[in-house]
This record gives sequence, structure tokens and C-alpha cells, in this order.
Amino acid sequence: MSEDRPGGLTRRRFLGTSLAAAAAPLAGPEPVIGPAPKTGPVVAASRGSRMNVACIGLGQQMQGHLNEITANLHQNLIAVCDVDHNRISLSKRANPAAFARARVYKDYRELLAAEKSLDAVIIATPDHWHAPICAAAIRARKHVYCEKPLAHTIADTRKIREMSRHSRVVTQTGNHGSASANFRRSIELVEAGLFGQIREVHVWHPAHKWPSGIDRPAGEDPIPAGLDWDFWLGPSPERPYKRGEYHPGLWRGWYDFGGGSLADFCCHAFNLPVRALKLQYPRVVEVSGRRLAKESFPSACIVRYRFAERGRLDPVTLFFYSGGWTPPADLTDDLKLTFGSVPSSGCLMVGDKGIVSAGLWNTLGHMKMHGEKTYHGMNVHKAAKAIPVSLPRVEGHMKEWVDACMGGPQTFSPFEIGGHITEIGLAGVLALRVGYDIEWDGEQMRAPDVPEAEELVNPEPREGWRV
Repeated sequence: MSEDRPGGLTRRRFLGTSLAAAAAPLAGPEPVIGPAPKTGPVVAASRGSRMNVACIGLGQQMQGHLNEITANLHQNLIAVCDVDHNRISLSKRANPAAFARARVYKDYRELLAAEKSLDAVIIATPDHWHAPICAAAIRARKHVYCEKPLAHTIADTRKIREMSRHSRVVTQTGNHGSASANFRRSIELVEAGLFGQIREVHVWHPAHKWPSGIDRPAGEDPIPAGLDWDFWLGPSPERPYKRGEYHPGLWRGWYDFGGGSLADFCCHAFNLPVRALKLQYPRVVEVSGRRLAKESFPSACIVRYRFAERGRLDPVTLFFYSGGWTPPADLTDDLKLTFGSVPSSGCLMVGDKGIVSAGLWNTLGHMKMHGEKTYHGMNVHKAAKAIPVSLPRVEGHMKEWVDACMGGPQTFSPFEIGGHITEIGLAGVLALRVGYDIEWDGEQMRAPDVPEAEELVNPEPREGWRV
């Protein structure tokens, strides 16, 4: 564990060497992520094109989903659920029309048991609740849209992937950039070999507002009226309520409930490289930063994922920077020249013929070939024009899920794919938690030389909350 600031480092120091000639298109093995299960329509004919939907977890992220599913997609919201009645009241005030016919629950299990006409659920709870609720919904044969990351632990992520793989429900992970035309175009260009062999990916995220680099505070405060704190904790270890530390909104910084910016954004920023480069599991995860191995995410860190070759695709190193650290200047100077400054977040895929600048959500579409000093839109760049469109384009991420629930084409980010990306992100969180580099056996979900990692990969939940 070290305090390693990237300023002044070059890519030569990061990676060392070898540039092999790139073939186009480049071929590699199929990734470990498989197809989504086949599904059929679920909506009763009497309801025409409308599903009965329930929303579970009514924090800030759900507010946009409420509007999208009701006002834009015109589905029936028949139930909502949250362990904090205050969040329900705030949501009602923000979306009164959406709540017109929605019944209110505190316990998602009661909701699933009582709502006999329910077709699908949208889950936007804190991370530690994703797996139990996804599992319950899949067992109840309800279609599921779940916010990213798919689950809070590696073992729970694998369980939900396997459950979805063997079910007939439609799933979608909430990495909305998957629906972007720029994202899908980027995949097409990378897979066609336009940028040559890509051996480096650089992802960066700005300083965050969550607790960081500290252990939990002492003492406790009175639990606010309307909040069932014990239920909010759910499968996570018991701890006293502290005002302004966990709920609402700050839970993500604490490892008992979230995984900081890495868990938050891996399903966004890793989406393009994992899919376009057919990345499987990293063989090594290296970490450096400020105040690692605390109960909360570091204030600043670099995580380096080392992926092996895949057929004719060379090994890849994926760098994740958080806390305001950014890639080396020899990569960001041309961004500054093009856009006036280095963006506060981003994703660069560096090939031996050119570079993709996809943004943190993979929704941007800029590129430059080597020898060019500035970036240009990939939809107008002359080097990209000969590469055909091969992936479907859609109107939106939530709409794609709704259409699939109605019997349409499969979703582009089902739990099998979203879960694979989540596992990669959480392997980095694991290394940050133990505080040093690890070798990683992704298939077996274990760090062979780090026995203390086992309880972090598959922690024992509080009694009654096993997935």
C-alpha cells in the first residue's frame, strides 16, 4: 500500500512495452458473459401495452425512473416500497401523478406476496439491498430492472447472475449508457479493429462527497421518525444510526453498504471496454492511494486491472483513478487541446492506431487516429465511415426493458452482462479493502494468497437476510 500520485508518470512507466502490429478486424474468444434467457410477453391482453410495475427504494435515483415509467412510457405504477416513510412522502410530492393509484409498502416481501397482478419491479435501493430484492423478484417470476452495481458482494452478484440465467424473467442493469447510440457505435469501431490493438484503458472519476478514508464514527443519534433503521440495515452488519453519516445519500462511501466510486461507476465506465475487448476476469488487481483498508472508500486511489490475452487480442491494463487524479499528461494533453480542459471524468481506450474518448458513462463518441492532434466525433470521422452499423439502436434504456418484457428483443444489459462487469468492479473494491495488490481467480471468486479476502467476497449476512 502506498500513496502514489500519478502526476508526471508516463504510460511507458505504467505499462512497459511491446507494440505488435494490429490486424483488423481483431478476433478474440467469446467473453464469459452469455446471452439473456429467452422470454415471452407477460402483459395480459386486457391491459394492452401496459405493465403493472412496482418501484422499490424511493431515493433520488428512483425519481427519474418514476417519471420515465409512468409519464413517458405510460406503464401502470401499482405499488411503491421503502423502509423510510419520509422518502415515500417526498416522492409523492415530487411525482403526485405517478402515485395516483400506487399502494404503499414498507416490506418488499409483503408487496410481492400481495400484488397478484404485478408484472415487473424497478429496484433503486442502496447497494446492500440489491441482491435480496432481485432474488425475491426473480423467484416470484417478476421482470426486474435493478440499478447498478448489480449487487454489493461478489458472491451475491454471481448468485443473481445464475438465477437470472436460469429464469424466464427479463432483466436490465441500470447502466443507462448501454442504450446510447455512441456506446454501440464505439463497440462496432473497436471490434472492427479501427484503433488496432487496445492495451490500455483509462477511467477517471472526480472527488466524491461520500465519507472516505475513515472508520465509522463513535456514538449514536436518535432514529428519525418514520425510518425503520434495523430494516434499512438488512443483511449488513448491525451498527447504530448516526445522523448525516449513512442515510440518506452518504451510504455509498461505507463498505458495509456500498463500494465508493468504483462500485458506483464500474458498470458505466467499464461497460465499453469489457464488451468491446471481450474482457473476462482480471488476473491481477493492483492498488495505491490515500488511506486504503479503512471502513470507507479511499479519498483518492488508482486501481490497475491486468487482463490476459484473449485469442488474438493482446493483454489489457485498465486503470481506474478516483478522487481527482487523472491519467498522465501525454494522454490528456490532446483532450485539453480539443475541449479547453481535461474533463472531470472520462474513459479513454488507447490503441496502437487511435484512441476512443467515451466519457464516464460511455455515452460520448469522440476519437482520433494517431498523428491527429484533436478529437472528432466518431459519426463524422472519415476513418469510421466505412465500418457498417451492426448493433441495434434503441430509444432508451428503460424502454428497451419494457419492450423486452412485452416479448420484444432481448435487453442489451441483462443481469448476466451487468453482473459480470459488477464482479470486475468489486474485485478492485476487494483489493482496496485489504489494502494491497491481489492475484484474482475470477471463476472461483477467490484471491488465493489472501485468506482474509474470503469473508469480504462472501460475507455472512445478518440472520434472515441470506440471498
